[in-house]
Amino acid sequence: MLSFLKSRSDGEGWFARLQQGLAKTRKTLGARLSGLFGSGRKLDAEFYDELESALLISDVGVTATTHFLDALRARARREGFTEAAQLKDALRDVLLELLRPIAVPLDVSAHKPFVIMLAGVNGSGKTTSIGKLANYYQQQGRKVLLAAGDTFRAAAREQLQAWGERNNVTVIAQQSGDAAAVIFDAVSAAVARNIDIVLADTAGRLPTQLHLMEEIRKVKRVIGKALPGAPHEVLLVLDANTGQNALSQVKAFDDALGVTGLVLTKLDGTAKGGVIAAIARHKPIPLRFIGVGESIDDLRPFDAGEFVAALLD
Repeated sequence: MLSFLKSRSDGEGWFARLQQGLAKTRKTLGARLSGLFGSGRKLDAEFYDELESALLISDVGVTATTHFLDALRARARREGFTEAAQLKDALRDVLLELLRPIAVPLDVSAHKPFVIMLAGVNGSGKTTSIGKLANYYQQQGRKVLLAAGDTFRAAAREQLQAWGERNNVTVIAQQSGDAAAVIFDAVSAAVARNIDIVLADTAGRLPTQLHLMEEIRKVKRVIGKALPGAPHEVLLVLDANTGQNALSQVKAFDDALGVTGLVLTKLDGTAKGGVIAAIARHKPIPLRFIGVGESIDDLRPFDAGEFVAALLD
């Protein structure tokens, strides 16, 4: 259960780990782009068709792909480019331009306790991400408290409790009961104990489960009763393997909760890392963290420059 809690030496370097995590996407997208932007390749209709296919296969999505192609065609006309190699830097520039607005770090200094509510469908990596986030903030010297608000899955509660015992992090949980009540108790305890950060787990649910979506709205309202103004961040955890389905999840949870940040997990397990571009174009909510591995320190703040370099270099 706690195999993901292993730490990995940073001697490998985060950038190298990011490149390794994006290996499948690099193999799919990078290999195609290398051929496309090779020396002597002409800028013709066939080039743009192949570029479109490469982007779509990597789950960049129709809207973002159209944006890329339009921007590249305009750049080629403006600069008088005739060969594909001349457009390679332009592709990097357009990708950075698209991703930089969503590369907004989460500032947790404005409130104490700073309450982060996490949501997502089952299997997205939500509970695991909570463990990794707790470690991330502990490494900054912050006092963290966990709220085991996923009362539908005993395994989720047990996972959080085991993590808390191993790392000396308080976990507020109940053997059974109402998720909103558990999180209310957790927020109240955080206020009393001078905690810096509360990470509140919630039960995974599909956006089509309307009664469950209403319940998660109730959880958010109850957090506000426990601490006016909270939650200060509503993080939606997405599994990169779901590709374009992530977009529908973003829309549904944003409509229900007002999502303020995203966590994209399992980028190492998919060839479809381009979904980040699709999200940026479709619903530009800040991407706070990305996960590229199973180790506890493989969840890091999203940096657009690092991501583009790891993907294309």
